Amino acid sequence: MKLYTLKATQFLPISKNKAWEFLSSPKYLKIITPEYMGFDILSGADRKMYPGQIIQYIVTPVMGIKTKWVTEITHVKEGEYFVDEQRFGPYALWHHKHFIKEVEGGVEMEDIIDYKLPFGFLGQLLHPILVKPKLNEIFSYRKEKLRVLFEK
Repeated sequence: MKLYTLKATQFLPISKNKAWEFLSSPKYLKIITPEYMGFDILSGADRKMYPGQIIQYIVTPVMGIKTKWVTEITHVKEGEYFVDEQRFGPYALWHHKHFIKEVEGGVEMEDIIDYKLPFGFLGQLLHPILVKPKLNEIFSYRKEKLRVLFEK
């Protein structure tokens, strides 16, 4: 199985505390996810983020097919980074690191996602025509939504 990596960075002119407060709260994920994905949190977003937290979602990534996605917050360093890993869902592996770094005039956010697709060779065939473009679209949406929310 091939391991893929997606990296995304964004500058926001806000304090590190404000960035952390927003980005580390699962309840805000719906705001920065495209509406067509039908993203709904089923459970686990009722507390401040902590290692071991299990969050269950429903997403509709393609062709109206609803998918349950369960992630675990595996690492949290308050104000600096957190990691979520898929425990059940559409990927064979999903490891998503979220970093927040103070820079002049605001913060730089960095996402690094390492992922594998199911279905072996078929998954590899679908990556460049379906999965990679969809992930790029989702993160482009997220970037624009965060810009609109915080670059006022």
